[in-house]
Amino acid sequence: MALKRGLSSAGVQRNRASGSRFPVAILIFFSLLVPLIFFVGRGLHISDQNDILSSPGEKVIDVIAANTNDMGPLSLDFFRKNNLSASWKVIGEKTSITDKINFTAVDARQETPKVKVDVSSGGDHAQLVDPAKLARRQLREKRREKRANELVQRDDESIVKLENAAIERSKSVDSSVLGKYSIWRKENENENSDSTVRLIRDQIIMARVYLSIAKMKNKLDLFQQLQTRLKESQRSVGDVTADSDLSQSAPEKIKAMGQVLSKAREQLYDCNLVTGKLRAMLQTADEQVRSLKKQSTFLSQLAAKTIPNGIHCLSMRLTIDYYLLSPEKRKFPRSENLENPNLYHYALFSDNVLAASVVVNSTVTNAKDPSKHVFHLVTDKLNFGAMNMWFLLNPPGKATIHVENVDEFKWLNSSYCPVLRQLESAAMKNYYFKADHSTTLSSGASNLKYRNPKYLSMLNHLRFYLPQVYPKLDKILFLDDDIVVQKDLTGLWAVDLHGKVNGAVETCGESFHRFDKYLNFSNPHIARNFDPNACGWAYGMNMFDLKEWKKKDITGIYHKWQNMNEDRTLWKLGTLPPGLITFYGLTHPLQKSWHVLGLGYNPSLDRSEIDNAAVVHYNGNMKPWLELAMTKYRGYWTKYIKYDHPYIRSCKLSE
Repeated sequence: MALKRGLSSAGVQRNRASGSRFPVAILIFFSLLVPLIFFVGRGLHISDQNDILSSPGEKVIDVIAANTNDMGPLSLDFFRKNNLSASWKVIGEKTSITDKINFTAVDARQETPKVKVDVSSGGDHAQLVDPAKLARRQLREKRREKRANELVQRDDESIVKLENAAIERSKSVDSSVLGKYSIWRKENENENSDSTVRLIRDQIIMARVYLSIAKMKNKLDLFQQLQTRLKESQRSVGDVTADSDLSQSAPEKIKAMGQVLSKAREQLYDCNLVTGKLRAMLQTADEQVRSLKKQSTFLSQLAAKTIPNGIHCLSMRLTIDYYLLSPEKRKFPRSENLENPNLYHYALFSDNVLAASVVVNSTVTNAKDPSKHVFHLVTDKLNFGAMNMWFLLNPPGKATIHVENVDEFKWLNSSYCPVLRQLESAAMKNYYFKADHSTTLSSGASNLKYRNPKYLSMLNHLRFYLPQVYPKLDKILFLDDDIVVQKDLTGLWAVDLHGKVNGAVETCGESFHRFDKYLNFSNPHIARNFDPNACGWAYGMNMFDLKEWKKKDITGIYHKWQNMNEDRTLWKLGTLPPGLITFYGLTHPLQKSWHVLGLGYNPSLDRSEIDNAAVVHYNGNMKPWLELAMTKYRGYWTKYIKYDHPYIRSCKLSE
């Protein structure tokens, strides 16, 4: 019984064991099959991936490498131009199936695509590559390298040019381009007629510099060469001012000097030494220029106060012939017009016959109705006969003219006129004529200016006595003898002076020709009564209202200030400063086109202003009848002189 039970249990266990072997076998089978399927599928998937990347992916990498090697620009635009967008599209389609590679089409301004590609040498490692960033980075590196090379090359070229400029230009000098050649500076190319002369003078300056340095450093051979070339250049240029006056050997001498200077520069150049020598030469030249300017001022003042021989000859011949005339032939016609206030009256005070003739002739020539114009001339006794004779021989058409002698004005004496009294005083004579006042070329130019005879002549001060000279006139136009009339002046009589006495053109600019230029404002009398910034005005063409003059006692005001200036502490000599004082607040400004000044000192006047002016004024030292007159302005004056006149021809006066 017991044995039977044991067998039964053993059978049951055997049956259970045999029944469990089947699931185990199945499990083992599938555990071997699944990895096999997996690896086979994996291999197929990787091969498919490689197929995908083998065409477009590798093409992208190849394009990047090719553009990097060519140093060309690489950007998204480049990929589009090379039809790479289609490749990216194909890649995107295939990777969407496998979901392993994600290519996204992007715009140039959006994030660039990131591609997982196998770029390792063995093909076992995958890396992230950004084509646009890679291209930009490599492009920046190439540009930096290129820019650095350019800067280094440019710096080297600049140094070479600076060091070899003088030598190269001296070697390349040619007679056809001498005007453009300078061994020490690069000048603007020009066609100046004196460019070669200036070049030689520049070489002479540098030769002197190196000559002193060579002597200092005991370079005797170079010293001798420089000295030889310097003498040759000095002889070559001499006093020449134009290239056309240079000798034919000048180009060879320039070239030889340039080569010696280049050699001297190589052996002797020292920045401090050269600078010091040039500074010393500049100071010496500056002192010479100041001395020459002083001499020039002296000579110009001397020339301005002289009368040319031709004009002196004219005056003498006319004077002789005048006194040969009978008394009845010395009278001018139409004397009844002299005191007619309804006519146009002019006052002209002069001792220059030719200058006075130009003023009268130009006024009459441009007048609309000459018969209504009356000229009142006043001169000194020395020129009285000549002035009368000239206008008797050359009457001003239908206009009226009258000549008077200032020395016959008996009322004009030292007891009445402060200027005459001062001119007769011992102090004034001492100031003008004492020997301790220098009159040499090197000094005394300022003193000589105030020794001009016009400051000593009553003709110059007679303008302050117009109502006394012409008591029956209401208005009169005062003219200097160094003016030329170019238009009809009758319009000036219609100008409303608004109760003022003097109608004149103002001359002040931003800071010049104001009262402080003419008056001594350190004197309390001047500082208390006048504005230093008040605008000045010009004598030469002035419309005077003689009625208002008498009401305001202008002559009395003039006498008051003239007496106060006996020691010349208020102003220097002359008539403009007392005129500014006397007519202060009593001057009406006229339009500038009535009166253009500066033809006697300013070479840069606007020609259109001169042509449009009613009156042009040669104020300054360069009077049109002098040799030192400016040629460009002289024609306005000479056109009113008849050079074929017998008297003018006999005195050899010419244009």
